[in-house]
Formats: sequence, C-alpha cells, structure tokens
Amino acid sequence: MKRISKMTLMFMTVFVLALSQFAYQPGKAQAESDNLGLKAEAAIIIDGETGQIIYEKNAEKVLGIASMSKMMTEYIVLEAIHNKKISWDTKVQINEYVHKLSKAPNLSNVGLTQGEEYTVKELYSAMAVYSGNAATVALAEKIAGSEKKFVQLLNKKAKELGLKNYKFVNSTGLNNSDLLGNHPSGDANEENVMTAQDVALLAYRLINDYPEALDYSSISKLKFRDGREYPNFNWMLPGLIFEYDGVDGLKTGSTDFAGYAHTGTAVRDGQRYITVVMKSTSKDERFRDSIKLMDYAFDQFNKEEILPAHYQVKGHKSLDVVKGKEDVVNIETKEALDLVVEDDYKDHVKTKLVIDKSKLNEEGQLTAPIKKGEKLGYITVQVGAESYGSITNPEAKAVKVDVVAAESVEKANWFVLSMRAVGGFFADIWSSAASTVKGWF
Repeated sequence: MKRISKMTLMFMTVFVLALSQFAYQPGKAQAESDNLGLKAEAAIIIDGETGQIIYEKNAEKVLGIASMSKMMTEYIVLEAIHNKKISWDTKVQINEYVHKLSKAPNLSNVGLTQGEEYTVKELYSAMAVYSGNAATVALAEKIAGSEKKFVQLLNKKAKELGLKNYKFVNSTGLNNSDLLGNHPSGDANEENVMTAQDVALLAYRLINDYPEALDYSSISKLKFRDGREYPNFNWMLPGLIFEYDGVDGLKTGSTDFAGYAHTGTAVRDGQRYITVVMKSTSKDERFRDSIKLMDYAFDQFNKEEILPAHYQVKGHKSLDVVKGKEDVVNIETKEALDLVVEDDYKDHVKTKLVIDKSKLNEEGQLTAPIKKGEKLGYITVQVGAESYGSITNPEAKAVKVDVVAAESVEKANWFVLSMRAVGGFFADIWSSAASTVKGWF
C-alpha cells in the first residue's frame, strides 16, 4: 500500500508541474496558441506610434500579399511627391497597355481612356481607394519609365525600410498571369510575397512617414471622373458593411494564391493600432479577423508611462569620473518610456541598466569632459514573461530607453590635476605608514 501511495504522489506531482507550464502569464503576447480564434493563417498587431508588437500569429511566415503590395507603390509615389520629382497635379497619359488592363475582366479597376491624361492625384485615389490595378501601373511607369524598373525600386525600397522577407515581381500584387502577357519580373504565374511582420512594418512606415496616406485610405467611396462611384474594398470604413469605430485605413488584398488579406488601422482617443491578417478564408472572414484583433488591442491594452523622464536606477544613480572638476556624474533616462501594456503590468516590469563599456576606463570610470545629455548607455525594459519587441526590431525581447549624463562635468585644469596627484601620492605614503605602525602593535 505504501509503495502505491508513493507512486500516486509522484504522478500527481508531475501532473501539477505539467499543468503549471500552461498557466496564464500576464503581459505575454499571444502567439503559440491562437486564442482569438482567427481564420487567418498569419496575423499581427502593433502600436501605430511606437511599432511595439503586442500580438503575433505565424508573423514570420512568407505568404502572398496580393493588393496589399500597393502600400509600397503608395510609399514610393508619396516619396516622389515629397522630393518634388512629381506633384499631385502632374499629368499621366494613358497608353494602350494600361487602357486594356483597365478593361480586363475580374480585376479591380477604374476605366482609363487611351490617350487621355489623368493627374497623379486621380490615379493615386483610384489605387488607394478602389485598388485600381491599371492606375497603379500607370503611376509606376510615370515614376520609373517602365513597370520593370519600378519593380526594382520596390525591392530596393523594401530593403531600405528594413523589411526582411519579401519579393516584388509587379507593382499591383496581381498574379503575373493577369497582366496580359506584360509581367515585369519573375515567372509567368508568380506573385508578390511578404511576412505579416514585414507588411506591418511597411504600413507603419507609410502612415508615419507620409500621414497623408490616411487622407486617401479613409475615403469610403470614390467619385471618379467617369461619373461612377467606387466603394472602398476596406469594408471596415464608415458607412460600409463592417464599419468599425476609428478605422481610417489601410489596404485589402485577395488572389487565389494569397487568400484574403487585410491591413487595417484604427485610432481611438489618440491610441492607434495597426493590424494585419493574411490568408484568411473569405472576404468577410478577413474583416472578422481584423475586428477580433482590434477588439483585443483596444479592450485589453492601454498605453502607460513605464519609466518617467529623468528616471534613475536605484543604487546606480551616478558614475565615477576621473580628470573632472567633479568626481561623479548623475545619470538618468533621456525621456519617458511609454508602452502598450495590459492592466496588471506593474507586477511584471523588469529593468536592466547597461552602461556603454567604450565610455569607461579599465577601472570602470568615465573620463572628463562629459556633456549634459551625452548618451552613456541604456535601460532595457521587459513587461511580462515574454515580449516581441518592436516592429523595427522584432528580434529584441525588450525595449530600450537611453541613459544620459544629467549634467556636464568639465575637465579639471592642469593645476588641480597636479594637486590631486600630489595629494594622492602623500595619501598613499600616509596609508602605508599607518599600516606599518599599526603592525607594530
């Protein structure tokens, strides 16, 4: 009986330990198990201001992006406008190929007349609101001379923006087989691909570098010069099927290869989130997935000040200084650190002070002069058991805030340094003599 009792006890112990591995961990971004019940194969949520990642599902899986590709084309067009290479009023003449593409069946398009001129603003609106494919090609050709050269710009810009896993073969996101035999790059049936992380980073850069992109992505219905009204495919915008409070962008996409995708963004009370769903199962489900993501973000998270400006780590409020008018300098955070966190975050904040070793001598001291505000290191901050860092650095498991000198420390003049040296010399002699005398007794 005793032997059976011990075995039973061991089994219960192992069972309890096993259960503990699945216990809820506050502040943990949900990734391993999709507890939101998404139909999408991949998804992500980020803070629209800081890029902080608060949720991921298969976010590093490379998938088709379809017309979400147009966000990169939008970025390059807006960049060209800001650099004054073109303007919103620049005229673009429609050639035969673009005209034929605008009439191709089963593709999203506004009709474009061959030989007629349209402004960049008209074509951009058609691209951003109604996902006009021919309008997108017309803009690509205007900027680069050909869509083939524009595709080179797309891939180059993706690298500049810090995207990791991507490939652009055309400007629209269509399957190359839909381009009437004029596909600019890649195989005849190839499509553009990215990860959810990369799509989120692209969306983040688009609306932060060029906020005017939201002026167009927020248009629910576009009135075009042909007299027709074209509804936005982002059905979460005001007045559309899945209207969601605060949504003002950003881009949908769908092909047989990519499934149904949606990059959404919404802002409430100054808090903006960007969501991405990829390879969802239907037009409707991609928006239901996006709603689940936005509900999760707005309902469960708030932006809080984790560290105030001028924060000093207890026990590490200063560093020793040599050759200065003062022998220590106070150190503090350069600015406040705000993070999107769950309600019980306060019990799960971990900080670590890291001083730049290149600033220190062999004795671990700073050497004067030191300027106020000079960066001396940083504090890493992690909230919860796990963090996905920022969209700009998803590999990092913690965010950072710079630590700087709170005041300047001027270098002492030669006389002061000489006196310190003499004083140190006699202090060493006195210490040695005192130790010797003490040894006599």
